[in-house]
Amino acid sequence: MRSRTADKTEGARSDEVIALHPAESGMQLGRALLHALHNAGISVLYQDREMKTVWARNMRAPWASDNADGNGILPQAHADRIDAAKRDVIASGNPERIEISVPVENGVRWFQIWVDADRSDDGEVQGVVTTMVETTEQKRREQTLTALLREVSHRSKNLLAIIQSIATQTGRHSDGIGDFLTRFRGRLQSLASSQDLVTSSNWRGAALHELVASQVGRYGPSAPHSLRFRGANPYLNPNAALHIGLAMHELAVNSFSYGALSRPDGFVEVSADLEAAPTGEVVLSLTWSEAIGTSGSRGNRKRFGSVALERVVPASLNGTARLDIAEDRLEYRLIVPHSNFETQ
Repeated sequence: MRSRTADKTEGARSDEVIALHPAESGMQLGRALLHALHNAGISVLYQDREMKTVWARNMRAPWASDNADGNGILPQAHADRIDAAKRDVIASGNPERIEISVPVENGVRWFQIWVDADRSDDGEVQGVVTTMVETTEQKRREQTLTALLREVSHRSKNLLAIIQSIATQTGRHSDGIGDFLTRFRGRLQSLASSQDLVTSSNWRGAALHELVASQVGRYGPSAPHSLRFRGANPYLNPNAALHIGLAMHELAVNSFSYGALSRPDGFVEVSADLEAAPTGEVVLSLTWSEAIGTSGSRGNRKRFGSVALERVVPASLNGTARLDIAEDRLEYRLIVPHSNFETQ
């Protein structure tokens, strides 16, 4: 059998106060509510029909001031807007909700304001209750999330454009569907590997040495004897990381197929030098060099690998590149403008 207390509790409105113990007093409830308001950072103001302040609780800046109007030290335009909302509520009895932003020394503070009518027992509006809650942190999180979503959308479009370009060029230089799929999968996996580095850095980019090692390591051990670095280790921005990663992929595939890394004792040298361009700008001079056998890689000179190395990658970085293949040596030199990297 259900108790009367349970029935009464379920039938009560959510904003009613239900006395669950005879010893509870209005004073105890008031103290508890004041603590709750303070802990939640909520300011509450009660005014009569003449807009005179009857009481106020937890009034902090910008609501607190020597004035009795409850508008504190708000800019006049905001104060007028809030006053107009209060008068509308007194006249109509309908609640109002307002969002305002208040300029401060180190930025902006945001507030949500609710204005509700207080009615007498006969239903007449006898006053107005204004509740103010600061939502600055929530607003900043929303703005940060919006900015991140825009950045993700922008980067996704860039990545899709890169994939489209790779698909087009790979198809143009493939001998059939099987050859296309093999080469295209390898290039997509190269992009994915570089993208993993970019994502793990919170979209900041990737360090050059780590990027090169990850691309070469996908096809074989990148031990010190097979991959030798020299020089600077700049931090590449996301776009540079993807495109330089693609260049390293093409060079690594060629080397493991025809070049130095196809031999047990072979190795490649990668040097990164920060140099002054004729314009005075600091640029990155990235060089891949290796000894190649008599089979060399001359036969691949016209394929997509060389197109990517000499045209696609430098154009995407606003840089320049040169691929030199001699009888027994391959050297690739890429000049990367400073806008694509930062020194660590």
